Amino acid sequence: MRSQRLLIGVCGAVATAAPTHAASLYAVPKYAAMLINAQTGEVLYARQADAPRYPASITKVLTLYLAFDRLAKGTLHEGDAIVVSKHAAAQKPSKLGLKPGSTIALKNAIDIIATKSANDIAVALAEHIAGSETAFAAQMTATAHRLGMASSQFVNATGLPDARQLTTARDIATLSRAVVRDFPQFYKVFSQVAVDYEGRTIENHNHLLTTLPGVDGIKTGFTSAAGFTLTASMAQNGTRLIAVVLGGPSRLARDGNVTNLLDTGFYVMNARAHGENTTVAANLAEPDDLSDGTMAGLSETAVGDSPSLALATRGPAKTTRSW
Repeated sequence: MRSQRLLIGVCGAVATAAPTHAASLYAVPKYAAMLINAQTGEVLYARQADAPRYPASITKVLTLYLAFDRLAKGTLHEGDAIVVSKHAAAQKPSKLGLKPGSTIALKNAIDIIATKSANDIAVALAEHIAGSETAFAAQMTATAHRLGMASSQFVNATGLPDARQLTTARDIATLSRAVVRDFPQFYKVFSQVAVDYEGRTIENHNHLLTTLPGVDGIKTGFTSAAGFTLTASMAQNGTRLIAVVLGGPSRLARDGNVTNLLDTGFYVMNARAHGENTTVAANLAEPDDLSDGTMAGLSETAVGDSPSLALATRGPAKTTRSW
């Protein structure tokens, strides 16, 4: 029998007493997830993958996809000056904070959208490409549908809340795979831990770039409506997997869940390469699958003011992480 490992995502501040039970991340209403093989498109794991969800700033992966397409075709150039309009400057944070009439080079704009997720710069880029954010959003939806994102609709370039802007974990996985496949020459912008802009160091919101070796993108997001979102791409031994988690209740829970999915995905790929017939689902355990003793141990490790959000994985592991 294989040994068991437990990987736990925790949310909240430090508690005065350990909670009495562990609550499944799967019970979070906004939660959805997908894990795919980027090379083959094989779906390795799916949970609520076709349920409508708000994408938050993962939206900007599509915004940048459209920019990459024009760079590849030569209709945009890295030195192009992007003018920040009054509408762009008025966007809510996260933002760079440039004043109306200011300009920013296209290359800098792309870097800042990929790292800081600046809403003002995303809108300025959209207006530069299409004349207006509304026209750009129509191009976004058309491109999404062309890529196979049949359940997605976009009305802005940022991911700021709008009831009409919906997607699914499956569609975000499709988009992420398309960026890796179609624009390898530009994909590296998502791997930058930080960028320098006019004397400022702007750090990437994707913490997995520094905590999980092999992760080289792609994009985080958060709004109250969407929860914490992340699409992450990881390469190991010539294989690339993409994990999408939408609707996480905290950054730590979201990041922990994505890490679990990627770790388990690569464990399964390795096991298959050695002749074992197994799946990701067979190596993930819901809290209800675990014994009372194991559940008590999970609860005692919690550092949050709410029950730990546990995702357990079965099988030998390189490391055991807890958040």
